[in-house]
Amino acid sequence: MLALLHTSPVHVPVFDTLRDQDHPGLELRHLVAEDLLGRARADGPAAVADDVRAKVLEAVGRGVRAVLCTCSTIGGAAEAAASAAGVPVLRVDRPMAAEAVAAGSRVVVLAALESTLRPTVTLVGEEAARAGRSVEVRTVLVEDAWACFEAGDTTEYVRRVADAADAVTGADAIVLAQASMAPAERLTTTRVPVLSSPRPGLAAAARLCHPAPRRHPGG
Repeated sequence: MLALLHTSPVHVPVFDTLRDQDHPGLELRHLVAEDLLGRARADGPAAVADDVRAKVLEAVGRGVRAVLCTCSTIGGAAEAAASAAGVPVLRVDRPMAAEAVAAGSRVVVLAALESTLRPTVTLVGEEAARAGRSVEVRTVLVEDAWACFEAGDTTEYVRRVADAADAVTGADAIVLAQASMAPAERLTTTRVPVLSSPRPGLAAAARLCHPAPRRHPGG
């Protein structure tokens, strides 16, 4: 069983669909805490760290084998709760960041929320250090896109994100910093790889729930 910590209910059907497509049989438990993102935007992710930890522990209390945080802004706080939780905790964008680092040294981070930019840049830096690579990270804030998302106009939201991605030059990879941006990946026409987090993030979390069996010497 895998728990998913969301800051918007729109992510629930997205990850259910990905589970059905890629990981049939994986049981998901969704926890939605919309207030965490608003408070993190206003006061910084550190301001909600205790509440994020409490949500992770709540998920563990339901008997899950791993926790996946689908919000990039609070992802670092979620991963920091792993030691107290006693189960693996993964932020959904970490596998995407690793893929971006592998693609080349010039990474552009696109976000519709300014509060997401710094955590994502930090994450790309962590993955670059882990891989022993040097990367240059630039950021692009997609102005006014989030207002479309909040108004329920997801079509216009993803169109603006796709247009911003297509305008990027001088990059080896473009990172869509928020899980809600994922549909824009299919709308882009740029030749630069455009990376989104839900599918690789869920795949990595599923592996945490079903680790590969150990191989015995000579077996």
